[in-house]
Amino acid sequence: MGFAVYFAWYYISNQEEVPLTGRSQIVDLSRDEEMALGFRSYQEILGQSAVVTSGREVELVREIGRRIAVAARDMDPGFNWEFNLIRSNQANAFALPGGKVAIYTGILPVAENTDGLAVIMGHEVAHALARHGAERMARQKLVQMGSMAASMAIGDMDVGTQRAVMGALGVGAQYGVLLPFSRKHESEADYIGLILAARACFDPAEAPLLWERMGASGGGQRPSEFSSTHPAPETRSAQFQTWMPEALQVRAEYCGRQ
Repeated sequence: MGFAVYFAWYYISNQEEVPLTGRSQIVDLSRDEEMALGFRSYQEILGQSAVVTSGREVELVREIGRRIAVAARDMDPGFNWEFNLIRSNQANAFALPGGKVAIYTGILPVAENTDGLAVIMGHEVAHALARHGAERMARQKLVQMGSMAASMAIGDMDVGTQRAVMGALGVGAQYGVLLPFSRKHESEADYIGLILAARACFDPAEAPLLWERMGASGGGQRPSEFSSTHPAPETRSAQFQTWMPEALQVRAEYCGRQ
């Protein structure tokens, strides 16, 4: 009962709303704590990476980032945006709390053009704005609370049964809670990022094409969507098609019919 009361209090008292989508989320880190954590992690990563400091690609990344940050100013809590290019074969990018974004050079051929890169960067900016990292930490804390409560509840069972129950609960939490929420975060960042790219006058129609290229670049090595932290490329491409009328309308409103 004590766990149940604390669980309910924790869940209700730490509710926030994701910008643009309006989804309720649970976050227990303050903005300052989150931004300090992001800054420290970002500095560590840059210190261990081959950061590209000049050149056309660096200028492009920073200009796209600047435009998207401007487009997001009505959602921005006061982030100190920073966009860096890291030389690596990884086809990847990331954002940390506080507006710290990095793009790996390995993703540039997949992005293929400025609009494709803007979709990628909009997605990463969206993760930071939606506080997805802090929400994942809070969700993991809830799962840990649930595991502790379950462990106490089955304390009278024999050891073998306890292990079987806790193992089943662990698998259930992974595949029934943590992975689905991770995929939800990715889809939410796709949507918010698409709208931000459209506001910044990039062409949102490039988004589904980008994910077709992402799917092709991965070959046959991808795990099933059910066991992945990300939706499958074909799922993401289909979602972008669903959101496309809204994105095109947003671009027309913000940029005129270019």
